[in-house]
Amino acid sequence: MEYKNFDELVEKARSIPRRRGIVAGAEDEHVLEAVFEAKAKGIAFPLLAGDKTRILSSIESLGFDAGDCEIVDVPAGENPARRAVEVIVEGKADFLIKGQIDTKDLLKPVVDRKNGLHLDRPDAKGLMSHLAFFQIPGERKLISVTDGGMVVYPDLEMKKGIIVNAVEIFRKMGYKNPKVAVLCAVEKLNEKMRETVDAHELAEANARGEAGAGGLSGCVVVGPISYDVAMRAEIAELKGYKNPHCGDFDVLVVPNMTAGNLLGKSLTISAGARMAGIVVGAKIPIVVTSRGSTAEEKFNSIALCAVTAGAYSGGASQ
Repeated sequence: MEYKNFDELVEKARSIPRRRGIVAGAEDEHVLEAVFEAKAKGIAFPLLAGDKTRILSSIESLGFDAGDCEIVDVPAGENPARRAVEVIVEGKADFLIKGQIDTKDLLKPVVDRKNGLHLDRPDAKGLMSHLAFFQIPGERKLISVTDGGMVVYPDLEMKKGIIVNAVEIFRKMGYKNPKVAVLCAVEKLNEKMRETVDAHELAEANARGEAGAGGLSGCVVVGPISYDVAMRAEIAELKGYKNPHCGDFDVLVVPNMTAGNLLGKSLTISAGARMAGIVVGAKIPIVVTSRGSTAEEKFNSIALCAVTAGAYSGGASQ
């Protein structure tokens, strides 16, 4: 199975039992537009954590019905993510949504071990990473880029964790054997280019069928490989790069956060791609989008969480 566009992802989200998403810092109008659209389309019921007076004022100004949500009032000065995580731990919500709050404050209670949302998997070593999905004009399916938002300079073991996180999400979305390209500037191993060494090691680990600590089974990992070769079979043939998956990869793994950030923004700003982004690697998926993200991007991210929330135990469907 694969998704050609976000419309197919939304339809998938509508076909499963409706989830409950809780917004931390729900005074953000774009987030409110997104969660109320998700409610209207039967994807997710919104819980809104933050200043109740401000939230109600925003709901009214946007023309929505306060009866279509549940508000969790958070006293001034208190981190709304802490209360949102408490609601999740209580089993009353399935995933977390970033609102008017800094990402570090959003994730602080998620990684706090006393809340029990931290995953201590040997294959990913508790690593949380960002997974961005892009609907790129001219491409026949959604393409994912990781990690352009969480892990700044991943070493080899962190890259294994990033791949494990991505593959887990893709398999829960229905992909049988996700195809992963580990991107570099060149397609050959070069000891002077550390990212090519890592890419080679990751591909070799996958070829050996490593599970356990390596965690690179249940998928196809190819690298080192450049973006053009990964995305176009004809370019791969021209360059003599023999791999049957060129032009058909699902996941693009970047060497560091800067590369992922630049690639993602290039796709959206210059190529007109639509995007959805979530943080994975905890027991619940988390919508984390930038301050400049549109309501549509936030909505697509909510749909993505609604589809993947079934990957985690402890949630509460409605």
